[in-house]
Amino acid sequence: MPIQSINPATGQIIQSFDVLTDDELAAKLKKSDDVFGSWKQRTLEERSEYMRKAAAVIRDNSETYAQLLTQEMGKVITEARSEVEKCAYNFEHYADTSHEYLAPRTVQTDASESYVSYEPLGAVLIIMPWNFAFWQVLRMAAPIIMAGNTILLKHASNVPGSALAIEDIFRKAGVPEGVFQTLLIGSSKIEKIIENPIVKAVSLTGSEPAGRAVGAQAGKNVKPVVLELGGSDPSIILADADLDMAVKAVAYSRLLNNGQSCIGSKRYIVVEDIYDDFMEKIIAEFKTYVPGDPTLDDTKIGPVVSQGSLDEVLEQVQRAVDAGAKIELGGTQLDRPGSFLEPTILSNITPDVPTYYEEIFGPVASVIKVKDQNEAIEVANATSFGLGSSIYTSDIQNAKAMIPHIQAGSVFINGMVKSDPRLPFGGIKNSGVGRELSAEGARAFTNVKSVWIK
Repeated sequence: MPIQSINPATGQIIQSFDVLTDDELAAKLKKSDDVFGSWKQRTLEERSEYMRKAAAVIRDNSETYAQLLTQEMGKVITEARSEVEKCAYNFEHYADTSHEYLAPRTVQTDASESYVSYEPLGAVLIIMPWNFAFWQVLRMAAPIIMAGNTILLKHASNVPGSALAIEDIFRKAGVPEGVFQTLLIGSSKIEKIIENPIVKAVSLTGSEPAGRAVGAQAGKNVKPVVLELGGSDPSIILADADLDMAVKAVAYSRLLNNGQSCIGSKRYIVVEDIYDDFMEKIIAEFKTYVPGDPTLDDTKIGPVVSQGSLDEVLEQVQRAVDAGAKIELGGTQLDRPGSFLEPTILSNITPDVPTYYEEIFGPVASVIKVKDQNEAIEVANATSFGLGSSIYTSDIQNAKAMIPHIQAGSVFINGMVKSDPRLPFGGIKNSGVGRELSAEGARAFTNVKSVWIK
């Protein structure tokens, strides 16, 4: 059965692609293994030049790639352009910094000389989602390739055009054939690929069930794994916050990418002193996000990625209402072609309401009233996830004192959570294991080798 690319704004099929046969898949695996022997011998300076060339390819074709993102998953065009530019910057970041991230580290011991080196492992399977179809692939690919590994990409089945376009970036940059390969396959093939001795490590960004399955398979085969599995990120708004700034930040964080971001602010935790003012302002701000044609520059929010995904979001909203939540705004699908949902705000969120702790992957925010910052911290941590978090306040010292009590992989003060190549990215609890980006990401798939000489 072919893999189809469907435009969520229209429901129309863009293109169909044939899946790899077993023989074609085996050939790609062999090619990845064959080229690793020579690729790992390249110097960091040589690999850096390829990264810079790849950045140039992205910028030379930026509008084409942005339009592709908009067509395949409904991302508004202004955000698609930003995503493409961020990918180019990411390549340049690793070209500039990998000599620091991967340099041998001298350690003083009882030896005449001792140090730690970071050596590549081989072929790495990366299983990536559709919501940031370029960024989430390339933020993993750049450090993995810079470390001397090769990559096999199993991308989400609804963005095959993006998957092939990414492979073409490396080809146009002159990267040797086989260093980066796209596998157009179904999920049923993943277990066998992980079992294959050619594959030395696995990374997945996706749902918690998918992460558990891949993590179990990697563990069974004793292979390193990095998992980023989403979150139910809290934004704590304290009484002394700049409320206008906070409202704009948390609204954008929630509705960015049409509400489909793992680090989007999904739970607004607001102290009761400012709750009424916050509700008035956040409803007004959400109303400025009018769903529309994602190809137009002035559209702020587009469709959910598919009708199936939209149905899941609507079901979650209904379960919340059944448990006592109140719909303050939105909550219905728009009567037009495509999978469009009105930006939605839920209130009266108690521990009996599922959105008190769970993730909704769509333009839906839950507002939770608390009496003070101590209760805010308790509510922030009352979830099985622990990816990102944010605090809005004018008292920075107080915010710093709160940071150790927040169970999350990142805490942002007076700003929305975002990924940045200069900072490690990942979560705790059911949000995953391991880290991407920065030095931690550069070393994630290396043999950390201790050397002792006397």
